[in-house]
Amino acid sequence: MEQQTLIAAKLYVRDLVDGQTVDSVFAVRERVRRQKKNGDAFVKLQLGDLSGTVEAVIWDEVDLLYERCPAGQVVRVIGTFSVDQRYGSSLTVRSLRPAEPGEYDPLTLEEGPAVPLEQMEASLRELMGMTQDPHLRELLERCFCEGSPIWERWRDAPAAKYYHQAYRHGLIEHCVSVAHGVHVLSTTFPSIDRDVAVAGALLHDIGKIEAYACEGGAIELSDAGKLQGEIALGYYLVRRLIEDIPGFPADTAQALLHIVLSHHGQLEHGSPVVPCTREATLVHMVDNLGGRLGSFDRIEKSLADGERWSGFDRALSGSAYFASREAA
Repeated sequence: MEQQTLIAAKLYVRDLVDGQTVDSVFAVRERVRRQKKNGDAFVKLQLGDLSGTVEAVIWDEVDLLYERCPAGQVVRVIGTFSVDQRYGSSLTVRSLRPAEPGEYDPLTLEEGPAVPLEQMEASLRELMGMTQDPHLRELLERCFCEGSPIWERWRDAPAAKYYHQAYRHGLIEHCVSVAHGVHVLSTTFPSIDRDVAVAGALLHDIGKIEAYACEGGAIELSDAGKLQGEIALGYYLVRRLIEDIPGFPADTAQALLHIVLSHHGQLEHGSPVVPCTREATLVHMVDNLGGRLGSFDRIEKSLADGERWSGFDRALSGSAYFASREAA
């Protein structure tokens, strides 16, 4: 009974309104210390819960409050939420401290896939089981078999830092979804090598297990992610695994590695090469579609009850509309 009386009523990010006084618990997703033009320091935060994230700013007691809110920390925040036509929405923090365990329910803070992990894993095993090429099948087994160090990290990793599936188990959700789409479309286009395309879809983002560090709900780029990038890390990882498989055909290796290298689609988006094969083109298109649709899922979680339109979203370069939501 004592613990129940301590838990504060949770105010979700999606329910914040202009001018509202906020007193609630959030997880710190990101913390950055900056300077104003006059040299004074301030702190920008990304605070989040299962409904989304909100930008917050600390103007006063900067040194003290900065130490209280490292990325991954769960904090109790008091402040004022405002929406500016020019600068967007922000929470101005008046006070902040680490939250006590009895003050909040952890389930209100952590985002996650809509589909249970067990179901996603079963879908992965089904896709792997349909792979006829023995070398590709062995490669997938080495990556995703139970107990493999790669499997455990890939299963738990996020798919992104911000825009889609930016939570634990997000990477398996994204990659299995892309692989399913590639599998289905490969039956529509008979010139596609289904095994190469599906294997490429499952492996295209594998570099993210090295590029991202996810601790306490905060997703950060690792040193390797900043210095090399997830595509280079993924290419090296897959190539090293291929070289350990006796008799792996060189043309199959080249086709698969090309998918990993080109899946961002354009040089300006980080791919060192553009897609030059049917399979790489298909994986890129479905990957891009999966990311954009994942953004809709993220946006809808952040909308208050009755809202059908979102504000401008950078990932979509516009607003999102949800016709099925009830009008306020």
